[in-house]
Amino acid sequence: MGEREESGSGGAWPVDDWDEPAGPIDEWHAAPDPAEEEESHRGAFGDYGGESGGLIERTFREKIILVGVTLDGGDVEDTDAMLDELALLVDTAGADAVGRVTQSRLSPDPATFVGKGKVQEIKALAETVDCDTVVFDDELTPAQQFNLEKILGRTALDRTAVILDIFAQNASTLEGKSQVELAQLRYRLPRLRGSGRKLSQQGGGIGTRGPGETQLEVDRRRLVRRVHKLEADLRRVQAHRETQSKQRSRTRNRAVALVGYTNAGKSSLLNRLTDAEVLVEDRLFATLDATTRRLALPGGETVFATDTVGFVRKLPHQLVTAFKTTLDVVRDADLLVHVVDGSGPDPIGSMAAVRDVLGEIGAGDVPELLVFNKSDRGSGADDLADRFEGSVAVSAHNGHNIELLLATIGDRLRSMTELAELLIPWDRGDVLASVHREGQVLSESPEEFGMRLKARLEPASMGALRDYLINHESGSDTPVEEIAPS
Repeated sequence: MGEREESGSGGAWPVDDWDEPAGPIDEWHAAPDPAEEEESHRGAFGDYGGESGGLIERTFREKIILVGVTLDGGDVEDTDAMLDELALLVDTAGADAVGRVTQSRLSPDPATFVGKGKVQEIKALAETVDCDTVVFDDELTPAQQFNLEKILGRTALDRTAVILDIFAQNASTLEGKSQVELAQLRYRLPRLRGSGRKLSQQGGGIGTRGPGETQLEVDRRRLVRRVHKLEADLRRVQAHRETQSKQRSRTRNRAVALVGYTNAGKSSLLNRLTDAEVLVEDRLFATLDATTRRLALPGGETVFATDTVGFVRKLPHQLVTAFKTTLDVVRDADLLVHVVDGSGPDPIGSMAAVRDVLGEIGAGDVPELLVFNKSDRGSGADDLADRFEGSVAVSAHNGHNIELLLATIGDRLRSMTELAELLIPWDRGDVLASVHREGQVLSESPEEFGMRLKARLEPASMGALRDYLINHESGSDTPVEEIAPS
């Protein structure tokens, strides 16, 4: 048996007849026990889905029961709101919520999360409505998931699995698909279940008799190898993004990132601002891939505006980690345009959820501009804009206040620049043009040796024009004689 070095794996891996999977990842997970298969109710989520590569079988609309638990110190109303959102997520994934069960307890039950009595109640309801799957709003441990499925006789999933499934449906680019697959594999690895000794590989000679490598171990090793491969691919993507970021920084153009809760209208707003033609749909996580376009501001400056993946409460950690290369654009932005659905049921909670994720990815300190979208759907956006100083209420649908938003973005970005006074010789028209192109010229006055200007400039531009500086915020002076024509 030969060996080869797997890119990014950190070591050599054995190669044999199962070196590469014959089909999608879902086709080579651990085989279920036939006895367990007979006892289990058919569910579309099943053992992580079918040929689609997601966690849901989309050949029919599943019936789902939702389960929410209010733990010690929690609010029952918050639990109900989270279940409402979970119902939207389930609908986006291609299933129907036909019932819900809630519970209040001090702490999760280690075995079943909700306790034996509540599990029996859920089982009775599941049999009554003939549901296919039970989805819990909180993340389940592999042991809890196994125990619940054994008692309920049907698939038990958590919020993380539903979100991963939605991402698997909507990923379109190669990078997006790799990121989603990586998140799925990290979720599945601890949940692999085999059938024990009967799947063992038996030896055929002296010293080889007895249990060999189980199919479970084979599957686990395949998954680990695939994880290493995807991690190596995404590291290359990240290196490419860093190169692009350096190239953009040399243009001295600022970067603006549109962030916000899923379905807040970020893609619609980018389309309104730049004619980007990004996919827009009234559903959760319609777009996953970052889109960057040039945006011209009223002051003449050009910035890069990027639409990013939407956030949600209890965003799975696997997704935050897998989408690191995409979310780096948020961390490196000069300004975050935080888009909030002003007509939503809980805009304040959505803002808090987004800020939690921003802190997790290291973007908590990036300057933020609040934009309350969907002002065409009532007074909610305008009321919130009045409440939060410096924010703007807009409608990406009909263009209301878009010009005000552009002016506000320009003002915020210009506030990050330095005020300088320059004297440009008459024979350096190229330098004069670059000042107009890269900064905001506040005043001009012709003099004997050249044009005197007051302008707001980026720090990089300030350094390139240091030979023409007369005065700036640091108070240093450059004698006019040094730049006067000879």
